[in-house]
Amino acid sequence: MSLPLFPLGNDPGPSFIELLRRSGAGEVVVARGVGSSVTSAGVGSSVTSAGSLPGVTHGTTIVALRFEAGVVIAGDRRATEGNMIAHRSIEKVFPADRHSAVAIAGAAGTAIEMVRLFQTQLEHYEKVEGVRLSLEGKANQLGQMVSANLPMAMQGLVVIPLFAGYDLRLKTGRIFTYDVTGGRFEETEFHATGSGGRDAKNTVKLGYRERLGRDEAVELAVAALYEAADEDTATGGPDPLRGIYPVVAMVDAEGYTRLSDEAVAWHFQNVLQRHRERTEGAERS
Repeated sequence: MSLPLFPLGNDPGPSFIELLRRSGAGEVVVARGVGSSVTSAGVGSSVTSAGSLPGVTHGTTIVALRFEAGVVIAGDRRATEGNMIAHRSIEKVFPADRHSAVAIAGAAGTAIEMVRLFQTQLEHYEKVEGVRLSLEGKANQLGQMVSANLPMAMQGLVVIPLFAGYDLRLKTGRIFTYDVTGGRFEETEFHATGSGGRDAKNTVKLGYRERLGRDEAVELAVAALYEAADEDTATGGPDPLRGIYPVVAMVDAEGYTRLSDEAVAWHFQNVLQRHRERTEGAERS
């Protein structure tokens, strides 16, 4: 299959979504509500909550924080469907490209499709332009996709991603958050979102300090998810019996690295040991 040709002045440029539209394949994207500013499902319809849509699976808690050499981004593995557990080992953290990552909260199916389109868009841009987008450029691209999903969000299919990466120009980790309209905001230190986001953020806030080491940052992210799971039924904690642990990844100058389940389990043991020590100390006093 050959690539489509476009007349001079009508080239879609480095936008993969625009390429789909002009080549006639954009109907698939439009139908799913990702990458399109208008969808038939969202026009003239009233706002409904995600909980009113039966059968929709939702991802829950994700967290990101900066450390000395980059960023740590993590997410629990539970997906819910109303008050039911829909999936115990869903993936919520993905590499966007070599030096950035995206985590998802909200309607799982729509969010995963958005991530796949985002990954393809970044790869397409690099191939067409011969250079990579800046980290801010990537964050803007993701914001446009979240904004395009607004009509679907009004129907209950809300997607709230968390984007983090290593800025090769500034040589530091950066974290970007979004609202449902696609508004993009940069966090200087950390952020958490999802149903357990408040508890996760409070845990990080209590333990965060500047220039955290790598292991310290990982354990703080793990502790945040543990505390969120302790308070929020939609957030899944560690499940040693099934061998299910949160997805924890780092992005630094060397690129994206996902920690093994064994490494995450080891960090969880450290977190639990500190909890036991504090509990025993409180009982003795």
